[in-house]
Amino acid sequence: MMERTMIDEMMEKARKAQLIFEDYDQSQVDAIVKTVGKTVFDNAEMFAREAVEETGYGRVDSKIVKQTRACAGAWHYLHDKKSVGIIEYDEEKKLATYAKPLGVVCCITPATNPTSTVGSNGMNVLKARNAMIVAPHPRAKKVSVHCVKLINEALAKIGAPENLIQIIEEPSMDLTKELMSKVDVVVATGGAGMIKSAYSSGKPSFGVGQGNVQVIVADDFSDYDKLAVTLVNGRSYDNGMPCTGEQALHYPKSAEKEILAAFEAAGGYRIPDDKVDALAGFLFNEKGAIDAGHVGKTAKEIAEAIGVDVPDNTLVLLFANQGVGPGHILCREKLCPVTQLFPYDDFKQAVEDARTNLLWEGAGHTAVIFTYDDKKAAHCAERLPVGRLVVNQNGGGASGGNFTNGLAPTMSLGCGSWGNNSISDNLTYRHLMNTTKLAYPLENGGLPPFDVIWAE
Repeated sequence: MMERTMIDEMMEKARKAQLIFEDYDQSQVDAIVKTVGKTVFDNAEMFAREAVEETGYGRVDSKIVKQTRACAGAWHYLHDKKSVGIIEYDEEKKLATYAKPLGVVCCITPATNPTSTVGSNGMNVLKARNAMIVAPHPRAKKVSVHCVKLINEALAKIGAPENLIQIIEEPSMDLTKELMSKVDVVVATGGAGMIKSAYSSGKPSFGVGQGNVQVIVADDFSDYDKLAVTLVNGRSYDNGMPCTGEQALHYPKSAEKEILAAFEAAGGYRIPDDKVDALAGFLFNEKGAIDAGHVGKTAKEIAEAIGVDVPDNTLVLLFANQGVGPGHILCREKLCPVTQLFPYDDFKQAVEDARTNLLWEGAGHTAVIFTYDDKKAAHCAERLPVGRLVVNQNGGGASGGNFTNGLAPTMSLGCGSWGNNSISDNLTYRHLMNTTKLAYPLENGGLPPFDVIWAE
């Protein structure tokens, strides 16, 4: 007989809590979901400071915004959605859909967004009446544990089932792998290695893919001040760590002078071309992997490291491309506020260059198009291998929804088969439930004659 492990004990507690939770009505479920989000929202500043202090990653102000918007946005989206009993009924087809929980969900959270992921993903997990066990990144374990502790204290006050949310307090790869193998479903937010491990766990999994957001400025777009402010704000957010950050800028060569001037006014700085090799050596190690030492650093810190003197108000470093796609390491995702420049002569060739970069790294994630021409936006949507293409918006704020567009608000962006993910949608509570279809016979049901079918 195998010895019981800590994970076995956590699973037993989670199963008991989930069985109780499964019988809750919609109002009781929603009270719990709201409490989770409001707890993270109310403590956003404290969690942001703790996260930056513990991990050394990012900016406190950005993390405050991320937590407050993620949790408020999630509740605004979830508060009136049905997740108990009949959630849909098709009168014409006489088809009713009943919501059922998945069971116990493992939520793997990253060091870059430890508490906002607990809040946002946790709200979706609980909306579907599941229990949740968090597997935090070891680098962010203290703030993650603190977050779950405060959530559980708030849940206890409203009579929620005990152990509905648990967390591995001393995380390790072995414990996370064991947890993934024993839960019902895995929601993994983190690096490529962790996502691969989740999909290898033998359990249904929802993961995210690598970002490498390509921004295309169509030749009809001329509001370069808006472009520059939007992208500088987006790329400097949390010091460029989000996977939705704008990695490459494809723009008309004929407008280069005006565009670069607008970026300079907004806080961008183009480094000298002879420093681009030094930048590559700083961002990536000899094996071609991201050098963790630069992750979440400011533009000024990066510039100083490669021997470039920049103004104090510099927020984003711009640099010339050395080619497109494989063989050019700077065409990959970079987790700091730097953006590569791709001036073009032909719009359609710019789209193909963006496609080439994405197919090397970042396929399935996000791209951005600045245009007033719907045909150009549609062309990009047809050609680019991404799960979401946002128009005249920054990648970070728009790809996760936040009600600036019609995308569902989320912290987990599925990248489809391009990114070795199971979905290409924004992850929501609907992905985290089972459903039962109740099907009645149709009055005039059945197939038409075969000759009629094949004549269609």
